[in-house]
Amino acid sequence: MDQYKIHVYFMPGMAANASIFENIRLPGEVFELHFLEWKIPKKNESLEEYAVRMNTLVKHPNAVLVGVSFGGILVQEMAKHIAVKKVIIISSVKLASELPRRMIFAKYTKVHKLLPTGMVNNIELMAKYAFGETATKRLKLYQQYLSVRDKYYLDWSIDQIVNWKQQGYDNKVVHIHGEKDPVFPITYIRDCVKVKNGTHTMIIHRAKWFNEHLPEIILQ
Repeated sequence: MDQYKIHVYFMPGMAANASIFENIRLPGEVFELHFLEWKIPKKNESLEEYAVRMNTLVKHPNAVLVGVSFGGILVQEMAKHIAVKKVIIISSVKLASELPRRMIFAKYTKVHKLLPTGMVNNIELMAKYAFGETATKRLKLYQQYLSVRDKYYLDWSIDQIVNWKQQGYDNKVVHIHGEKDPVFPITYIRDCVKVKNGTHTMIIHRAKWFNEHLPEIILQ
């Protein structure tokens, strides 16, 4: 019966679409999966306002929110305004202090505003921004995954990450992080479920790990 299922909403990372979750399989008798997509932010929209707008897409009370990278930051903001069962962040951060030093440096120098985000159709550059790796080996794959190529959205997203101010987090937040994440190095991450040899793109390349462990993590 549908009303007894746990509804799990998945939010992709910056510039990515929900196809990054295409290999995620959770037992259908227990879980129902829903996939969110990025909207283009309104002019001068705050992250909080954006999160409230995204919450209109969450149709079930006490759902589980799963977010990857910047999507992990977003689902934490969404959970501040609705009742959720659990928030699971993957390859992300849960505190401003977990941001890498280069992003903290960018916050104070505004150097991130000089990034060539106008080159949104340069898929190799996009892969470097969003995944922390070059796309040469997986160019076609990344063309599929990185479909949100709007300059305003990219500028807004980078600015929201760099200026995120969260100082504490809810005990409903579970953080899953790869030991070899080049975007958010594990050096700065505390209290997380570590994935051995996991990179920033492990939701794509290590789907088997998530299929094995996510049900237990959600039900804990």
